[in-house]
Amino acid sequence: MMYGAFLLMQTVYGAEMLPVEAVKAVPPALDPQKQVAGIDSVVAVVNDDVITRRELDDRLRTVARQLEKQGTQLPAPEVLEKQILERMITDLLQAQFAKENGVRVDDTQLDLAITRIAQQNGFPALAEFRAKLEADGVNFKKFREEIRGEIISTRLREREVESKLVISDTEVDNYLANKARMGGANEEFHLAHILVVVPEQASAEKIQAARDKAEQALAQLKGGADFAQVAAGTSDAKDALKGGDLGWRSSDRIPPLFMNELQSLQPGQTTAVLRSPSGFHVLKLIEKRSGSAPVVIVETHARHILIKTSEIVPAIEAKSRIMEIKARIEAGADFAEQAKRYSQDGSAQQGGDLDWLAPGQTVPEFEDAMNKLQPGMIGAVQTQFGWHLIQVLERRSTDVSVQQQRQQARQAIGNFKSEELYQDWLRQLRDRAFIEYRLEENN
Repeated sequence: MMYGAFLLMQTVYGAEMLPVEAVKAVPPALDPQKQVAGIDSVVAVVNDDVITRRELDDRLRTVARQLEKQGTQLPAPEVLEKQILERMITDLLQAQFAKENGVRVDDTQLDLAITRIAQQNGFPALAEFRAKLEADGVNFKKFREEIRGEIISTRLREREVESKLVISDTEVDNYLANKARMGGANEEFHLAHILVVVPEQASAEKIQAARDKAEQALAQLKGGADFAQVAAGTSDAKDALKGGDLGWRSSDRIPPLFMNELQSLQPGQTTAVLRSPSGFHVLKLIEKRSGSAPVVIVETHARHILIKTSEIVPAIEAKSRIMEIKARIEAGADFAEQAKRYSQDGSAQQGGDLDWLAPGQTVPEFEDAMNKLQPGMIGAVQTQFGWHLIQVLERRSTDVSVQQQRQQARQAIGNFKSEELYQDWLRQLRDRAFIEYRLEENN
């Protein structure tokens, strides 16, 4: 199965959503004297839309609260303000692109995603989660729209970047050969990261300016500055406001360029400034440990039929269609023929066949329902994509083999290339846009 081709692949917003503590009521604005009661002003024009002073101040308060909860010292107010404004511009550009290209998330899909977030935070019922947020001063309507934006951003990345990835067998061969030479295949690294993006087709002056910015960040770190604070004020990466923390990553998920440097570091040390196609990087090795990859995994050979939900096809209608198909199959209709005729997934022409699925390859709702079925059984489940009818064909226990190693290598290469291509796509989006900054005249 090619990277990014499976509709049910686990999505970013399911794994990286902030816990409920990160969206609680926030403290007063960083500089309340800059606010004028009853008056709002424009801090940036982005094509036909604007970002207002009030919107920027709201985001600043939220980010300040997040950084304080993480124990990260706040960057200088003007540095953080500019950093947040750049992030808001990028978010708005993606929202505009999504609207122009018909990429949207309906309320049913949004409710499913928020229900998952609630459950991840220990709230079985969505109503309890909403009550908790509102008790903490969070506007639930605004929270919903922020989650909608996260999902749309993920779908744009899948559509504009990951669906176009091509990974050759030669790339896989080279990756595995390099990994064998380097050793440490089971090592895992806890990393923090600073990225200074280089614009597409940047002039020599802009490239040098980006390098200088990265070198200045490194100089601050060598002078004893807190990495999280420097990342929050300098990095262009999405994780900048989390102090640049990348969490634990196996060697499979770290580009060779970075691995070559990390092998010689001790915990607490940072790399020199590193250059990649997306820009300049500084990494910090926080911890290192021996990994423990599973020796045996249980794989499931399954097929499914999907009826998507939308404003035109609400969830109740999608469920009704799936149940009708289920009844026909139980009465003797062929599953594959029903999939070819009715399924709205890319697997329809293969009779809904998803091939062998390893744990984690599908969204949790789908995997949970599939795991409860015995071979030959069929069952229905709802996910953010719609209603599915699943049939389990076989199960097997598989040793970690050459084939598995190649699949893991393909996934790792896909992760590297996806991030590079995504940054390229964001740069192109900005290059095509009209952006006018009015922040200075509002200060």
